Amino acid sequence: MAAHPMRKVALRNLAAHKVRLVLTLLSVVLGTAFIAGSFVFTDTLQRTFDGIFANEAKGVDVRISPEKRQSAGIPQDVVDRVAGMEGVRTVAPGIEGSVVLLDPSGKKAVQTGGAPSWGQAYIPPQQAVAEPDPFVEGVPPAGPGQIALNTGAAEQAGLKVGDHTKVLVPSHGGPIDVTVTGTYAPPSDTGGFIGLQFTEAQARELFTDGDHIAYLDIAAAGIPGDTLRDRLSMLYPDYKVQNGDQVRADMKAQISEALNFLNYFLLAFGAIALIVGTFIIYNTFSMLVAQRLRELALLRAVGASRGQVGRSVVGEALVVGVLGSLLGLLAGIGLAYGLAGLLNAFDLGLPTGRMAVLPRTVAVAFAVGLLVTVVSAYAPARRASRIPPVQAMREEFASAGDSLRARTVTGVVLAVVGIVLVILGARHTGGSAAAVVGVGALGLILAVLFASPALSRPVLAGLGWLIRPFGSIGRMARNNAIRNPRRTAATAFALTLGLMLVTAIGMLGESAKVSISRLVDQGIEADYVLTGPQMMGVPTGAAAAVRAKVPDVAQAVGLRGVALKIGDDDEFGTAPDGTLDQVVNLDMLSGSPTLGDSDILLGQDEAEEHGVSAGDRLPVKTFDGTEIPLTVSGVYVDSQVLGPLIVPPTVYERAVPVAMRADAAVLIKARPGADLASMRTDLERATEEFVIVQVQDREEFKGENAKQINNLLAILYGLLALAVVIAVLGIVNTLALSVVERRREIGMLRAVGTQRSQVRRTIYLESMLIAVFGALVGAVLGLGLGVGFLRTLRDLGLDQIAVPWDQLVYMLVGSAVVGVLAALWPAIRAARTPPLAAIADL
Repeated sequence: MAAHPMRKVALRNLAAHKVRLVLTLLSVVLGTAFIAGSFVFTDTLQRTFDGIFANEAKGVDVRISPEKRQSAGIPQDVVDRVAGMEGVRTVAPGIEGSVVLLDPSGKKAVQTGGAPSWGQAYIPPQQAVAEPDPFVEGVPPAGPGQIALNTGAAEQAGLKVGDHTKVLVPSHGGPIDVTVTGTYAPPSDTGGFIGLQFTEAQARELFTDGDHIAYLDIAAAGIPGDTLRDRLSMLYPDYKVQNGDQVRADMKAQISEALNFLNYFLLAFGAIALIVGTFIIYNTFSMLVAQRLRELALLRAVGASRGQVGRSVVGEALVVGVLGSLLGLLAGIGLAYGLAGLLNAFDLGLPTGRMAVLPRTVAVAFAVGLLVTVVSAYAPARRASRIPPVQAMREEFASAGDSLRARTVTGVVLAVVGIVLVILGARHTGGSAAAVVGVGALGLILAVLFASPALSRPVLAGLGWLIRPFGSIGRMARNNAIRNPRRTAATAFALTLGLMLVTAIGMLGESAKVSISRLVDQGIEADYVLTGPQMMGVPTGAAAAVRAKVPDVAQAVGLRGVALKIGDDDEFGTAPDGTLDQVVNLDMLSGSPTLGDSDILLGQDEAEEHGVSAGDRLPVKTFDGTEIPLTVSGVYVDSQVLGPLIVPPTVYERAVPVAMRADAAVLIKARPGADLASMRTDLERATEEFVIVQVQDREEFKGENAKQINNLLAILYGLLALAVVIAVLGIVNTLALSVVERRREIGMLRAVGTQRSQVRRTIYLESMLIAVFGALVGAVLGLGLGVGFLRTLRDLGLDQIAVPWDQLVYMLVGSAVVGVLAALWPAIRAARTPPLAAIADL
């Protein structure tokens, strides 16, 4: 038989089963849409950022900057020496820091949605290394208390030239009064960015220690810029000396790395969706082949070869793959639009731009969609081609009687290996331990895939009590689910995988909340906590204001982050601006908790790592290389609140640049007998001018952390919802095909008096059992893997394991509801089966 008639057979078979085609297409579309959408979204962000950075360091021949951002910066004497060098036309100091712009009332912060809110020194044209941003209205700042605003910020804040407002500089203390003298138009002004320009003198006062600047831009005169760069690089080997192209490349690389993480994150969920879709497609083609055995056997009997029969099935999959990939690509572009809109609705300050659909995205979408679909169809096509024609024409159900022994044994072996790996990984912490648990998780997932047909029979028999009240209809539904365990297991597996991830992520979130709650209860003794925005902290003047204005305060201690080098290790600890005895539970193992100006306290693990104890000398370095000899005054039990080291304010001031100074939080302890409710009102009044500061009691502080975790979980659950949607479509698909497969059986039931409502009820109950079975297996698997992964995170403070039992109950109940909803259309179709026509159907 020629290949051309077989192509006709494949195409006509697709056209004859439009509903089946649509359901199969959907699983491919949803999987490839997530992959394509991820690429389109991140490519669009990348191109937009590239456009922004194309204007960064424009006209700069050389930039000198510190190797690390936490360094003090470039000393003023270096600036002066470079300015006097031959071949230097001009130098422009980079002086900048974080700011909070207040609205005209001075009582509300202008929200940026996560975009930078930055203050910097205005550089006049005669000193600038490139053409400065043009002023749209007004003039640049000329004296203290004057600012210029980018047009986007001015519009967002409702400010115009001549208006008065306030600006809060977290590293400087209280708000400062300012007047808007002008607005300027930067090359890219999107995404909520706020850029304030001060006079150079005021910027130095606000953002520097008077001796350093953030970076130095240089314009060459009479010599090539790269020649000047090479000279300066030899003179200042401890700094980064780059030309403008290198500065832009560095910035692009940093953004690319951040976007790659986002891309991997999205692609991981796309992969999950594709895996779920793969099993649905595989299940679909397996059932199609089983239903068409007589048709395929007839083709063999009239002369079609095994290869032609197999290719006809794979050909159908190829058509589905092409159509699904094309629709998935289009849906992915729409998904990228939707994702960008969603994130902007949360005011995350993302820049906007024209959607980027690169050739790579198109190629990947088609490659993945085609590969998944064709590979999923290959195994059943191969199996169909090997069945002898006479045997196939006698079979009523192709796979119902197949032995499950081999795959069950394989599943048991994989389960044992997976459990052993999860247990071994959970005994340790860190990335390598998590990787071992991950391999074990893969083994367990494959174990469920292989063993779930055999597992489905006893579990579904046990779940039969759920539908016992439905009598004979319930028993029929249970028997239908048990009768073809391969189909039942393949249908349930999609839901198993989705709910396994939901359970594991739910455990992670619940455990994080319980761990934080325990950390606050056992580690913090303060009555109130002052907090600020995550990336900004509490302005440095808030703690002093509380101490000065609230008489009931016994202690108000600002906890400030500090970065130091001990040996070759970068360490991040705490520098309190007061004594900790009343606000933090500091459990000393040796020495004294008192910190002198040249002392350091170390956590137990840190002390053991460096082989020091109380009384020993420990030289540390700042990130710009300045060595600070310190004495270990004591060793304390490791604290997640304080980190591995504690240093006094004198070390903090030497190690942390002025522009980066702020309190992570301020812990407040009331005097004995103080009225806490009245004290809260006093605290709010004392910190009113700082606007961004929140006064929270211990429970509110825990609740705020829990809220942040819930927000993260909401994003994860939103992405996982796609896998669950595909799983539901898989149940719909399988049930619809099952109705076709059992057409004669349903017709017989109708002929002997079964009512349409009873047929529908049977399908509903069967679907519900399959969904609950999948959810139950997924929940058990998710609980085990959740425990394993959480044990590897003990060093990060997740030392409590909590199970969201209410969520698990809701999931199981929800799965039952999902099962019923998924069965609505197949059940209606089954109930409409004509009895006599179905019985007569060959």
